[in-house]
Amino acid sequence: MNKNFVVFILTHGRPDNVKTLKTLRRCGYTGEIYYVVDNEDKKVQRYIQKFGKDRVRIFDKKAYADSIDEGNNFDERRTITHARNACFDIAEDLGYKYFIELDDDYTAFEWRYEEGGKLKVLGISNLDKILSLYLDFYKKTPFSSIAFAQGGDFIGGVGNTTVRTRAMKRKAMNSFICSPKRRFQFVGAMNEDVNTYTTLGSRGVLFGTVPMISLTQTATQSGESGITDMYLRYGTYAKSFTTVMMHPSSVKVSMMKSRQMRIHHAIKWINTAPMILSDKYRISKERPTDLFAQKEIQNFNLVLILEL
Repeated sequence: MNKNFVVFILTHGRPDNVKTLKTLRRCGYTGEIYYVVDNEDKKVQRYIQKFGKDRVRIFDKKAYADSIDEGNNFDERRTITHARNACFDIAEDLGYKYFIELDDDYTAFEWRYEEGGKLKVLGISNLDKILSLYLDFYKKTPFSSIAFAQGGDFIGGVGNTTVRTRAMKRKAMNSFICSPKRRFQFVGAMNEDVNTYTTLGSRGVLFGTVPMISLTQTATQSGESGITDMYLRYGTYAKSFTTVMMHPSSVKVSMMKSRQMRIHHAIKWINTAPMILSDKYRISKERPTDLFAQKEIQNFNLVLILEL
């Protein structure tokens, strides 16, 4: 792996059940790993005992909480938001130019591919190579963060828009490749990833999910400790409505249609991500009949339609 790159596993209260560590090694990651733990975690010493003092990075949770809009007045800090923001400072202190934030409950990294008219899944065994390719893409583009896809991005199989077009989505969730040189701030105690890519995305900050590699994790609210405790206490309505408060012009509370119907956020992307044309497509008085420019605009609009 690139020596300027590091993996951060963000974890709380589960020192003996960090599934992501085993998954990373099984999938072929050989690089550096640090564990990001907050100073309010009662099991900090167990993390140090198990992973080593030099591999555990402890941050002041309240200090980071006081620096953002949490979207509520609960005085409740059982959330991953503050660990996400702390990673930028931790990476800089450690001297890394790039890092990826991962939750602690991943069970697989997988490649989705089409064969015989069906969408199939193959487990990853060369994660070093894949992360290197993702990092290379990140370096060459202006994205503030890019992420692996998730299972929900492929609902519908080969008929899914992502599968048909291989187009990136203007969002980043769960896993985040970042750099201290491209800082941004996560906001909201709950639904922090959606809060961030909608509010900042509406201001022109670029986030992207890159198909066709995806991660698999323990189902929300099924694990013990961490953000699960907060979701169980306040429910998914409070979680989803946090994003409505953050960006009401494009987000609403809706019902997720799945085997178990539940409240979820719904995003109207045309009201979220700016669609700004380059000046080179402008048809001025000096070029009133520039058919080439008109054709380029038509092609550009077609791409937008496919992405939306």
